[in-house]
Amino acid sequence: MENVGFTVPTMAGLMAQNKEPEILFWVGCAGSFDDRYKRVTVAFAKILNKVGVNYAVLGTEESCTGDPARRAGNEFTFQMMAMQNIEVLNGYGVKKIVTACPHCFNTLKNEYPELGGEYEVIHHSEYLSQLIKEGKLKVSGGDFKGQKITFHDSCYLGRANDVYEAPRDVIKALDADLVEMKRCRTKGLCCGAGGGQMFKEPEAGKKDVNIERIEEALETGAKTVAVGCPFCMTMMADGVKNKEKESEVKVYDLAELLINNID
Repeated sequence: MENVGFTVPTMAGLMAQNKEPEILFWVGCAGSFDDRYKRVTVAFAKILNKVGVNYAVLGTEESCTGDPARRAGNEFTFQMMAMQNIEVLNGYGVKKIVTACPHCFNTLKNEYPELGGEYEVIHHSEYLSQLIKEGKLKVSGGDFKGQKITFHDSCYLGRANDVYEAPRDVIKALDADLVEMKRCRTKGLCCGAGGGQMFKEPEAGKKDVNIERIEEALETGAKTVAVGCPFCMTMMADGVKNKEKESEVKVYDLAELLINNID
């Protein structure tokens, strides 16, 4: 990873030194190539460095989990990509994976085992919440103390995997005022990008899903919309632009909320 002011260790590099990381940070396609989500990757890596977590990334050995291919109905491509990744992961003896993408999280956790890839897979919201609870990550209110923040539940994090409290615990640690949208938790509304929809234009209808969702977020009065997914980040940010609210309403990942508010 370049121009971030620190070196991110790779599995290959650690293996050459006969070292094993505690966790593998699975960066994902968005975290590697999407300019907006690269900032989330850097923020999370900075937090890991600050806490002193022994971690590594696969670097160029990481490829797409195959999630978009499977959601779009291309099972053959999914299995090819999955088998390639599993071969790499098993070759390194990886046991624990943390990722900031719910799509990667769901696929690695629930779909790789049937192909021989069995790992403990954790979403970064769960990992951050755990670090805070253990006292390893000390957070102050800072920029967000007393501010209204609303959290958008990602489908693949919430309804698919029942992870609801961890992201909210991270927001509460900032001493912020967590305000919920009308549809949240088990009744949360998709951002409009799930199931392969991220990569195509929406079908004709009265309103795009992300516009409906950002309207619910704006109704809370929160000036900060927190997300834990790259697809949600894009859709919610586009919704804010559609409403011409970019100057007053910001969309941040959970790791970004924390990075400037760590004691």
